[in-house]
Amino acid sequence: MTIMITGATGQLGSLVMEYLLERIPAGQMIAGVRKLEQAAPLQEQGIGVRVADYDVPESLNEAFDGITRLLLISSSHTDDNVRLTQHKQVIDAAVRSGVGHILYTGFAFSQRRSDPGKPDNVHTLTEQAIMESGLEYTFLRNALYIDFVGVLGLKEALSSGELITAPGEWRFNSVGRRDLALAATAAVLGEDGAGNHIYELTAPQTWDFDDLAEVLTEVAGKPVVHRQDDGIQHWIYAFMSKLDTSSTSGDLERLMGRPVIPLKDSILPFLV
Repeated sequence: MTIMITGATGQLGSLVMEYLLERIPAGQMIAGVRKLEQAAPLQEQGIGVRVADYDVPESLNEAFDGITRLLLISSSHTDDNVRLTQHKQVIDAAVRSGVGHILYTGFAFSQRRSDPGKPDNVHTLTEQAIMESGLEYTFLRNALYIDFVGVLGLKEALSSGELITAPGEWRFNSVGRRDLALAATAAVLGEDGAGNHIYELTAPQTWDFDDLAEVLTEVAGKPVVHRQDDGIQHWIYAFMSKLDTSSTSGDLERLMGRPVIPLKDSILPFLV
């Protein structure tokens, strides 16, 4: 089995590479990157490196030659039309190159935002393209990264004793990249068995801003209360209002074989 991870030097891809290296020989792993110089540390570990630029189909044809299982990490481009084009070019190249199984990192419960007959978001449309390609597939639908807490003013909340957020019935199934990368690693290695698979990779229970304030209280060693304020304006709230951040699944913990990282441990990097 020869495994390729696209975006292998990105935040999620590098974690998947790290976990894979703990489980299989470096010779079975191929890192797909846009620029070879970024992958020098991977090459030093004996991992094969190939140029796999989503915008250059010719590079993809060569990159995917001999690949058994391909993890397509979704593009980070800000224009969803461009992202979809990039994803389709990867899918087409995977078909041409005879890839055995494709895995795609989408967004948890994104299909609920679309009319089944008229999907309109990049993740659902990418999944549709994969299904139409005839490739065997696994859809890894990732929850909203816990990183979003980094824009909530957590350090200020520790100092002031108040976590102030925009009004709303906010609940979150968010998890960290390490959990998602560990689950993706298990799926990439085929631990889910042959055939097609779909996973909603979320925390098994949601948390809210009151829970977050309790964690901050524990960290600070003094009370931190949560208060909603109509005057709070930040793009993150409009963004989150368009997503399903409250549905849950046990898929993530089943794939990882362990519980998700607790909320307190997940937010500590954002308090430094």
